[in-house]
Amino acid sequence: MIYTVTLNPALDKTVVIPHFRTDTVNRVTNVRMDPGGKGINVSKVLAELGEASVAFGFAGGAAGQALRRMLAERGLESELYEADGETRTNLKIIDPASHTNTDVNEPGPQVSATALEELLRRLLARIAPGDLVVLSGSLPAGAPADTYRRWTERCRQAGARVFLDADGEALARGLQAGPYLIKPNRDELSRLVGRPLSSCADIAEAAQGLFAYGVRKIVVSLGGEGALYLTEGKMWQAQAVPVPLGSTVGAGDSMLAALALAAQRQMDVDQSIRLSMATGAANVMTSGTQPANYAAIAPLLQKVSYKAYTL
Repeated sequence: MIYTVTLNPALDKTVVIPHFRTDTVNRVTNVRMDPGGKGINVSKVLAELGEASVAFGFAGGAAGQALRRMLAERGLESELYEADGETRTNLKIIDPASHTNTDVNEPGPQVSATALEELLRRLLARIAPGDLVVLSGSLPAGAPADTYRRWTERCRQAGARVFLDADGEALARGLQAGPYLIKPNRDELSRLVGRPLSSCADIAEAAQGLFAYGVRKIVVSLGGEGALYLTEGKMWQAQAVPVPLGSTVGAGDSMLAALALAAQRQMDVDQSIRLSMATGAANVMTSGTQPANYAAIAPLLQKVSYKAYTL
């Protein structure tokens, strides 16, 4: 089983505003609401790929009730612990005229140490050896910076592989517990190693230094330039699949979902790269954080190209 953890979930409100401008009145031409947060996005995509998952996290207030309802309507199993305060609403502004995506994210409610421990207890009660846990997204207010390190350690002790998708101190601390896979983008990896990474060679060198922590795989997303897939001593450089742009929000989460499915189904490197790149590309064509269905992903699988390198 795959378990996703979203400690700071959200309602994603996506609005389309042609010729969006600041300091003036803007007219919305389209609006949609989706259950959001990085782990929940992963669960949504897994469902479209035909893989079951359970979404763990927090939910509070009227927005939290709406989040629970939306997940149930999608047929997604969830275990959301009641949080004090109101689940955040994140605004995504898409300007099709200027080809821009602007995110305005709320901070979300504060979560107590007791609530964090109870959610972890519930998760550990369900984990069996061979399961996979996806820890992704920002930490809520009140959560210690080493939260992902502690959760990674506990999940690994329970026999699960951990995929970690985080940024800043949360990623740096989580890395110390040796997650099975991390998926930073170029900027996140640059912040992690403390220097700019302008070339693929720079990225590969920085990534190779992280395997000493016990990480088995590193995937670095490069946006329109594709992605790098790394194991110790090897790298695969995949090109982005050209597709019409809908919204880039959630594209990285879509890749992570495909990687989690590939790991659970023991796919080889070729299948893993093709599925993750095609899934990410298909989701770029959708609106907001709406996941693409498999019918849109399948035609892109053979359009994925990559090269392999020995480091």
